[in-house]
Amino acid sequence: MMHQFLSTLRLDNQLGEPLYRQIYLRVKDAIAQGALLAGSRLPSVRGLASDLGVARATVESAYAQLIAEGFLQSRGQAGTYVSPQLPDLPVRAAPVAEPLPAVAPNSLHPNGMMPPFQLGLPALDAFPRALWQRIVARQLRTGTTASLAHPPTNGLPELRAAIVNYLHLSRGISCRPEQVFVCAGYQALLDRVIGTLLTPGDDVWLEDPGYPVTLPLFRAAGMRPVAVPVDEQGMDIAAGISAAPGARMAVLTPTHQSPLGVSLSLARRMALLEWAQQRAAWILEDDYDSEVRYHGRPLPPLKSLDRQGRVLYAGTFSKTLFPALRMAYLVVPVGLVEAFGHSSRLRGCGCPPLMQASVADFINQGHFYRHLKRMRPIYRQRREWLAQAIEQQLSEHLAVTSQAGGIQLLARLTASSGQDKRLAQRGWEEGLSLQALSDWQIAHPSAEGLLMGFANFTQRTDAERAVARLARLFNGGN
Repeated sequence: MMHQFLSTLRLDNQLGEPLYRQIYLRVKDAIAQGALLAGSRLPSVRGLASDLGVARATVESAYAQLIAEGFLQSRGQAGTYVSPQLPDLPVRAAPVAEPLPAVAPNSLHPNGMMPPFQLGLPALDAFPRALWQRIVARQLRTGTTASLAHPPTNGLPELRAAIVNYLHLSRGISCRPEQVFVCAGYQALLDRVIGTLLTPGDDVWLEDPGYPVTLPLFRAAGMRPVAVPVDEQGMDIAAGISAAPGARMAVLTPTHQSPLGVSLSLARRMALLEWAQQRAAWILEDDYDSEVRYHGRPLPPLKSLDRQGRVLYAGTFSKTLFPALRMAYLVVPVGLVEAFGHSSRLRGCGCPPLMQASVADFINQGHFYRHLKRMRPIYRQRREWLAQAIEQQLSEHLAVTSQAGGIQLLARLTASSGQDKRLAQRGWEEGLSLQALSDWQIAHPSAEGLLMGFANFTQRTDAERAVARLARLFNGGN
């Protein structure tokens, strides 16, 4: 039956349904129809992802939703199984289950245009493509025979050294190149951290609300996520200690919280570091959007306060350069270098050496610093365009929250009535890449709102037209 199921599990990139959602529905249907029996073992995440030609995170998201609904059970390293105690299938299989929030719909429409409000995209029109192409071309021309051999599994030395210099000058982080590990994107970075430091059943603090991809990744790995509420001072450390004092890790965005945009207060930073030291726990700091600050210098990272070696610092070039690089980096404490070196040899880096060497040149030649400096006023202007358009057209429905940086805007609904999910879904149907704040929440509901990217509005009229389309959703499509 498993072979028959796999032979019919085909995905369609042309459907409006996200790929993880297609996997979720097909597995659920196979269970309901008896093609997958209770107690049968499913393919591993890696194996199914390879068979289907999709990213591991896509399969992990589908499995995580099925586990949450009781259709599957994760048994850690033993694999994922159809639950022996299945839900009442005749009742639950009929309605379409609510999907997990995706990070974004497809980045490109069929006509090659990006949908308005796309999250997670920097201003791609402002990226110095000609300069980048010259740097890549130079790397191709000057490459040696040795550059064609197997690359280092923890990243090219020149890129790791460049990252060390950048972090020292711009983020106040003192580290050595051997502490830096290059990974193929944030999901791969999380997978590296989980596989190196955690075991199934470990409690892990996660921000609530927080980045939607993080929760299913930890669940799929067999961890027990603990939703810790976020308020105007950032993650509530006292609430985390009360809920799970023995957690093995806290994962958070302390400098610019995603999605609320608040910063972790100094008192809570010190409380978090003290908890980690006392409990021998780890802190994974995602320095989300830290470089994109409109006023003043970026806030110092939590890692710069770490004196006990408990903080792992995660950065990515997706927001500062462009997402297609699929390049992130992790700075680990000195005491973890050997452990992460071992896991890197098992997993590899995953980033093409050509791109690594090009990014190193981009940093070392000063282009990275100049690019960041140029982008800050651009983002400030484009956010103002969107905020002003919302104020002019939708002030009775939406209130824009203040923020000191970042490339996404949060507009809270003035009257919360379960609308943000419905509005986001209708927006997707109309080609607007909206996301509901409710979909970023785990266990602590707060005010509803819409998350919108603004980085690729190249002129004021672009923002005004997109908001006019959004306004029609509030007016019943008229």
